[in-house]
Amino acid sequence: MMQTDVYIIAVISVISVATFVVARVINRSLLGYFKAASKKLNVEETTYAVIRHFIVALVYLAGIILIVSSVPQIRDISVALLAGAGFAGIVIGFAAQSTLSNLISGISLAVFRPFRIGDVLSIRGEYGTVEDISLRHTVIRTWENKRLIIPNGIISDEAIVNWSIGDLLVLWHVDFGIAYDADIDLARSIIFDEIDKHPDVMHDRERKVMVVELSDFSVNLRTVFWVQDRPTAWGTGCDIRESVKKRFDKEGVEIPVPYRTIVFKKDMERIK
Repeated sequence: MMQTDVYIIAVISVISVATFVVARVINRSLLGYFKAASKKLNVEETTYAVIRHFIVALVYLAGIILIVSSVPQIRDISVALLAGAGFAGIVIGFAAQSTLSNLISGISLAVFRPFRIGDVLSIRGEYGTVEDISLRHTVIRTWENKRLIIPNGIISDEAIVNWSIGDLLVLWHVDFGIAYDADIDLARSIIFDEIDKHPDVMHDRERKVMVVELSDFSVNLRTVFWVQDRPTAWGTGCDIRESVKKRFDKEGVEIPVPYRTIVFKKDMERIK
C-alpha cells in the first residue's frame, strides 16, 4: 500500500514539475519569438500575447490530463465524478461564469482590439499604458508606475478612452479664476503669452481663452491648446498653470478665494 502511494506521489510530482518547466520554456520562447516577429514584420503584439497565454494554458491542461490518465486511482475517481456530475456540473458552471466570461472577453479583446499592448488608456479614473493582455485579465501600468490588473470581463464592459488610436494630437484645457474687478483682457493676454512661450504647445494650431462661468466669487477662464499627445498634455498644463499664476501675481491680476460673512444670532437680535 505504501509503495502504491509513493508511486502515485512520484508520478504526480514528475508530471507537475515537467509541465511547469515545459510551460515556462514555451512561454519564454514564444515571448522572444513574437517580440522579434513584431519588430521585423512591424505588427503589434496584442494578438500574439493572447495566443501565447492560450498555448501555455493548453500545456497546463495537458499536464492535468496526463496526471489523470497515468494514475489509475485518480482516473477511477474522475470517471466516478463524471458519471454523477449532473448537479455538480450545474453548480460548477454557475461558479465558473466569471472565469468563462473573462476567457471569452480576452479572446474578444484579441480579435476586435479596442486597445493594444502599448496603448495609453483612461479607464475607471486611472490613466496608464497597457502592458499585457492575458486570457483572464489586462495589466495596465499607471502613471504612478503601479500595475492595475482588471479582469477582461469587466474591462470589456467599461467605457475606455484610448489616447493611442487615430490622431494622437490632444486638445487640452486649463482653468483659471480671476476676481470680478480684475481686467479680463489683461488676464487673457497673460495666458496667451505663457502659452506661446511653452515649447510643447503646438503653435500652428488655434488656442483660445474663454469665459466659461461667472461663479459666486470669481470669473472663470478656460484656455484650450493643442499638444502632440496625452502623456505630454498633463505636464504642459501644469507648467502653464504655474507660469500664469506667477504672472498674475506680478501684474496684479487677483485670483480670489471664497469669502463668507458670518452673522451670529445674538447680533441679529441687536440689529432688530
